[in-house]
Amino acid sequence: MRLHHLTATAFGPFAGTIDLDLESLSSSGLYLIHGPTGSGKTSLLDAICFALYAAVPGDRVTSTLRSQHADEGAVPRVVLEVTLSDRRLRITRSPAFERPKKRGTGTTTEQARVQLDEFVAGRWSSLSSRIDESAQVLDDLLGMGVDQFRRVVMLPQGDFAAFLRASDEERRGVLERLFDVTDFVHVEEQLAALRQTVSAQLASARTELAGHAGRLTELLAEVDVALPHPDAPLDRLEPDELVEVARAVDHAVEAHSAEVMALVDQARGRARASRNRLDTARRVDTLRRRGEDAR
Repeated sequence: MRLHHLTATAFGPFAGTIDLDLESLSSSGLYLIHGPTGSGKTSLLDAICFALYAAVPGDRVTSTLRSQHADEGAVPRVVLEVTLSDRRLRITRSPAFERPKKRGTGTTTEQARVQLDEFVAGRWSSLSSRIDESAQVLDDLLGMGVDQFRRVVMLPQGDFAAFLRASDEERRGVLERLFDVTDFVHVEEQLAALRQTVSAQLASARTELAGHAGRLTELLAEVDVALPHPDAPLDRLEPDELVEVARAVDHAVEAHSAEVMALVDQARGRARASRNRLDTARRVDTLRRRGEDAR
């Protein structure tokens, strides 16, 4: 949303007509509305809000917006030129107010009016003069109601703190209307799906680890291995601790293998010696039999 021009007549504290060229002010990107208390700063924001929504922040009613200092015949009116979603619009809006009767004494109620125009092809063309129809066009372009506009865009007198204190869902709803969060929603959905996948993989890995840990526990009962947490189940250890256990088991297996191989070598040596003695005994037995036969 970009504000270009604001005109207010007999509105709020302004008895006459004020005319603000907001285009020149916003050319530098940022400007400040300042002044002493009661100078009408809030009334300028009220005029903008009234032009967009036919309402003002707070509990005030639109029938009280006409300036009490204006001449009896002055018609309260706000004209706002604004760009919404790349569409240049001009909103001319008057609140309902009491005016003197043209005949007789007393007052009569002048109904609220609106005129919505759009700048197209170098000229202003009428979009609607109906209040409900104009409201629908503006609501579709603004994407938020008057309460949200007041709390998010105008943020008067502590409402910004109220926005910050709002729940996550309330802030999310407002921000989704203000900004295109499609990419962030897709990223969130992908992360949620990835989290489910990883959680399933982790659960499967833990189940498999528990099975391996059970078999390893049975094997470790016969091997002297120093564990970091002897009383803790192996599948509940931290990854670094599991690595230490695996290394300790590897060292124990290597030492046990060395002992077994030494025993194997000793057994093979005794087997060779036994075969040699057996061969010698067989030769002696053969010679003995041949000697007996010869005798």
